Amino acid sequence: MKSTDLCPRLQKSMDIIGRRWTGLIIYQLLQGPQRFGAIEASLPISGRLLSERLKELELEGIVLREVFPETPVRIQYSLTEKGLGLEPVIRDLQHWSDEWIEPEAESIEP
Repeated sequence: MKSTDLCPRLQKSMDIIGRRWTGLIIYQLLQGPQRFGAIEASLPISGRLLSERLKELELEGIVLREVFPETPVRIQYSLTEKGLGLEPVIRDLQHWSDEWIEPEAESIEP
């Protein structure tokens, strides 16, 4: 993607949040810490892509991955303070879409 000199920070934030499924992953984690399987079950996304997005968000400091040394090992994902800072943005987008975006009609097969 072409970089802009207008606002590099805004550009980077849009690159992060604008990735496919990232906003919905953050939205899901706003409900609180969750295990991988719970996140995967809540979204129509492959496990491979979910894993990739969670790693990207972890590298950006938005998601915290905690490993609990139990048998079997338990891994939990949650939003960091930086990630929680996105809540007003996500909620505002939700409000905007409720007001301005029409839901797509489900295709009905004959």
